[in-house]
Amino acid sequence: MTMETGLLILESVLLVVTIILLVYSIREGKQRDKLLMEIGRATKILTRQEYFLSVLDSMLNAKEEIVGCITGRIPAGNDKQMTRDIIATLESLTKKGVRIRYLLPKFPDRLYLGYLYTKAGAEIFYSSCLMVHNMRFIIVDEKIVVIGIPEIIGETEATKKGYRIPSEGLAMVLGNYFDTCERQTSFPDYIKEVMHQTGATLQQLAQEYKIDEEALKKLVEK
Repeated sequence: MTMETGLLILESVLLVVTIILLVYSIREGKQRDKLLMEIGRATKILTRQEYFLSVLDSMLNAKEEIVGCITGRIPAGNDKQMTRDIIATLESLTKKGVRIRYLLPKFPDRLYLGYLYTKAGAEIFYSSCLMVHNMRFIIVDEKIVVIGIPEIIGETEATKKGYRIPSEGLAMVLGNYFDTCERQTSFPDYIKEVMHQTGATLQQLAQEYKIDEEALKKLVEK
């Protein structure tokens, strides 16, 4: 075997090794990207859960009043259990005499959560003012504020994380915004408004948003 042949064989072997290493590198890169995506998803879920836990923890400490501005979207997935926990807390607090008021955007699909919260004893209002589309927060006893933040700006985006801020000053500022938010409509009046705008009957609204018709009728006539 000549030297040229030996060098050619060596180059071929090195080329094969290089190709194998390249293939493994590509596969490793894909697996790493997949791992990072999974970690990102887990982090988002964790921070969202932490936000709801912070809301629940702050609510449980309420003695007099809770004021909140929320998206009011229909819960899905893990949010269903979180919503059930919040509703149970609302029922417990209102029975103890804690006043609870929430402000939601004026969208018909927000009637479902408004119904559940109203049934739990909270006072629900709807508004089209700017604040209700851009801010998510609760104020506990004019002392504690929990602010929710979406990943992307917009009223349809889910709240991904939040901050618990013990500040009477911030509570006072947000409380004033809540009280001065214009065109606030109560839950029963908003039901009537939606019926007038859409021509839908109470029965149709109940079917559309999976609300008990008789219970809805009692709330509207209350």
